Amino acid sequence: MLALNSYAKQRTYSRLPLICVVAGLTVATNGLAQTPPKPLTVAPVDVPSLPTVTHRDLIDFDSKLSLAKLVDLTLEKYPDSHWLDSLEEEAKAIYQRGQSWVAGAPQAGLRYQEATSGTLHYIDGTVQVPLWNLGQREAQQKLASQAGDSQVNQAAAIKLRVAGLVRQALWDMELQKIRFEQATSETEVFGQLLKNIMRRVELGDLPRADALLAETELLQKRSTMTLAEAELMHSRKRYQSITQITKAPAKFQEQVVSLKEIQQNHPALASLNSQISRKQAELEALKLTGDGQTNLTVGVNSDRGDNDPRSNQTESFNIGVNVPFGGSAHRAPQIAAVNVELNRLISEREQLFRNLEQAHHEAEHNLEVNRVELDISNQLKQVAEQHLSMMQVAFSVGEIDLMDLLKVQARTHQAILNAKERALILERDQAFYNQAVGILP
Repeated sequence: MLALNSYAKQRTYSRLPLICVVAGLTVATNGLAQTPPKPLTVAPVDVPSLPTVTHRDLIDFDSKLSLAKLVDLTLEKYPDSHWLDSLEEEAKAIYQRGQSWVAGAPQAGLRYQEATSGTLHYIDGTVQVPLWNLGQREAQQKLASQAGDSQVNQAAAIKLRVAGLVRQALWDMELQKIRFEQATSETEVFGQLLKNIMRRVELGDLPRADALLAETELLQKRSTMTLAEAELMHSRKRYQSITQITKAPAKFQEQVVSLKEIQQNHPALASLNSQISRKQAELEALKLTGDGQTNLTVGVNSDRGDNDPRSNQTESFNIGVNVPFGGSAHRAPQIAAVNVELNRLISEREQLFRNLEQAHHEAEHNLEVNRVELDISNQLKQVAEQHLSMMQVAFSVGEIDLMDLLKVQARTHQAILNAKERALILERDQAFYNQAVGILP
């Protein structure tokens, strides 16, 4: 902002009525001798150099690095990658269970019994195998399939989220870069203006107060540039924190896709839909478990004795089936817990769809508004530059004072910055629109 404090224009000499200086003598028309004015001396004003901040967060812009590759590299180091790996392992474990021919781990048993006389021995050996209930194995295989699909879709949703973070970080760096470059340019312009004013002050064309005002404006521009540089460094650090690399694509502009509404295959929606399908498959498999797991038992009995008439002196084979019943009251809490999770996911999907529609509307509206605003900003920039050129000429011939020039110069610099920002924001909003409709780079 300009220092627009009003000031009295100071003069270092007084007008004398028709003074003529000849051979060192002063003759006035009023007949009174007057002392000639002393030569004007102006203390030199140092033009401050550009600020130097030692802290730097450097980013290497690589022409070979694409936006899609950057998203993949970021996803590899993203914290959620460990969670995705565990989801994949879970899906594989459920698949292996569904491929098994038995419903659980078999059990082996051995029982030995001996009479007190020591002449009679009983040995029982059994193997117990859990069996799949009717339709239960097929339900487990379906659950494994849904778990695999859910993992894939959730990975796609997280990748879209990472793409959004990367897009935001890249365009934020570009926006802060434009602001820093504009602040640097304005600082250089005001530095040159201060030098010109200093020369005119020395020649007596301008008062000393103009030099002080110009120096104040330059110091303010230096402060603005320093803060803009700090914001640029912050944006670079955020980018490094998100991507975990110090390279960025040299080009990452995107073309707007032709989608006009949220599709059902939007990665975020597909992720929730697959989680819902998985919970439904899990609920069905739990119901098919019935009152419990049916078990098949196969055993061998040995009845031997040393001349003991009670012994049959034989080995026998037996088989048995254990069918549970009456366990619905014990199974109901598990079914209810899964059903709670299922309905929670359904509610999240409905809310997500509303949020996606709202985000799509805002992205679409922003594109329309920014196209119009860009045209207006460019026109304002042209008018402001023409006006500034006229005012600079007027100031050089003394038709306006420095305050008027600084006002016009400030408006012109702001118009130039607005035009640059609006052009970049329009490109940024094209990428944000693709993000809103679920399109990956």
